[in-house]
Amino acid sequence: MTANEKFAPATDEPATNAEVDAALADLVEGEKRWAALPLPGRIALLNQVHQLIVENAQAWVDAAIVIKRLDKDSALVGEEWISGPYSTAGGAGALSASLAKLVAGESPLGKARFGTTPSNGTSVRVLPSNIFDSLLLSGFTADVWLQPGIDSATAIRDAGLGQRDPSATQGIGVVLGAGNITSIAPLDTLYELFAQNRVVALKLNPVTDPLLPVLTKVFAPFISIGAVRILTGGAEVGTYLVNHKLVDHVHMTGSSITHDAIVFGPGEEGARRKAANQPILDKPMTSELGGVSPVIVVPGKWSAADIKFQAEHVATQRLHNGGYNCVAAQVAVISSDWDQKQEFLDALRNAIDSAPERPAYYPGSDQRVASARDSFPAAEQLGAHDERVLVCGLNPGEYAPLLETEYFSPVFGVIELPNSGADFLAKAVDVANDEFVGTLGVNIIAHPRTIKTLGGALDSAIEKLRYGTVAVNAWTAVGYLTPSATWGAFPGHTIDDVQSGIGVVHNALLIDRPERTVVRGPFRPAPRSVLNGEMTLTPKPPWFVNNRTAAKTGKLLTRFAGKPSWAKLPAIFASALRG
Repeated sequence: MTANEKFAPATDEPATNAEVDAALADLVEGEKRWAALPLPGRIALLNQVHQLIVENAQAWVDAAIVIKRLDKDSALVGEEWISGPYSTAGGAGALSASLAKLVAGESPLGKARFGTTPSNGTSVRVLPSNIFDSLLLSGFTADVWLQPGIDSATAIRDAGLGQRDPSATQGIGVVLGAGNITSIAPLDTLYELFAQNRVVALKLNPVTDPLLPVLTKVFAPFISIGAVRILTGGAEVGTYLVNHKLVDHVHMTGSSITHDAIVFGPGEEGARRKAANQPILDKPMTSELGGVSPVIVVPGKWSAADIKFQAEHVATQRLHNGGYNCVAAQVAVISSDWDQKQEFLDALRNAIDSAPERPAYYPGSDQRVASARDSFPAAEQLGAHDERVLVCGLNPGEYAPLLETEYFSPVFGVIELPNSGADFLAKAVDVANDEFVGTLGVNIIAHPRTIKTLGGALDSAIEKLRYGTVAVNAWTAVGYLTPSATWGAFPGHTIDDVQSGIGVVHNALLIDRPERTVVRGPFRPAPRSVLNGEMTLTPKPPWFVNNRTAAKTGKLLTRFAGKPSWAKLPAIFASALRG
């Protein structure tokens, strides 16, 4: 029996209290080994994990197909490749590169390209990070903005976080895994191990229990030294685990309701404790909790092809993974004065209606859809066999539930604001900041001519938005997929007003004190982009819900993430262009 087999869970049955005790006792000893392991040894283990992700990628996706109840031949399987092993492999590879710089006595930001924000703050370009990024995501960029007062010299000095002194470990961290996107739990585990320098007890969400055998194999190098233990079970196991005396820190991905139940307790007593800010949890907690994400559609003169593509873009932002995404766009904010408003709404309705069908796999989805229909009796039901809800035509006093309730299901709404240009954008920013619940991500869509006309007004709007990721002509999920970008809520939330959470994850450059990530993408796909003066070569992205070759492209991208090479690019490009 190997060390991995000895300490891995034998089944996906809920862990008993005794098994939790044993796992945490193992981690106490594992922390000593982790503290004694210098950076080269940690890199070696991480590189093993990187390769194990790719070697077990097919099994990973097969498990996700079972969880999501997808047809194995569906193009939707591409979502599972890209948001599962591909993004995890990318994160592991980027993190390994940062650690290698630390070993060489350099900062992960030593050769970074720094920029200036509209108010003279500091930003760091994180996408593209190399020539391959420039080719595979042509036209996409991402910049991490640092918190006010952090200049480039300070950022370079402090990058590295917990790996600047590997021997100074920070105890045992619990990661409560998400049940929707299969890369969340493993990426959060890597962040705890390296950015926070903690050994990790990962408890899977019961929805993702079929991933247990795969993740046990993937994390075998860390399991073998006692730095990771994987547990299964529901709320009872989670409650016992997070309150255990051996646990020093908790990180969770989920809902604010679950967060508050952990921190303050459930029911009326928990609500009373929250109101008085009297937590029962006796240790710090970080979190990523989703929210209601807007997509601000700035009016302009669009071609019919522009309208169709952007309608598909918005539909993807809602319907990817069936709508069970923490950063799924839930509300489009459009101009009531836009001459092409009705054309866009008709195209959006068609894009939502014609998107591929899929089962409502996530627990509680039907009830949340029913709740939306109760709140909005005039809502349209779309989709031939699965229920998708579109809410349009609301008066300002009617749309509050749409902005305040994360439906976490295929429910999408449209609200209208007056004016155009900078006046519309300014009003939309105010509504996004003041009326939407959560601060995880916001999307802006604008024609290149409109962006040119707006000038500094767009930059000011981006800066004014209080969101952890802001995307212009891209979905904020691109920020999630960019390993060196930060992912999390806008900073400043507290445990008694947690909104979209506290802290960040991913952040493979190990940047200290980030504020937000700003993503930009092309308004049109290739080849139409080039024909219209946008020198970008990206075709319809593989994460679009109606991309016909997404499964093949996702599989090819995952192999590339395991070992990038020029020889693998032609097949990826050929598949992507057929999408």
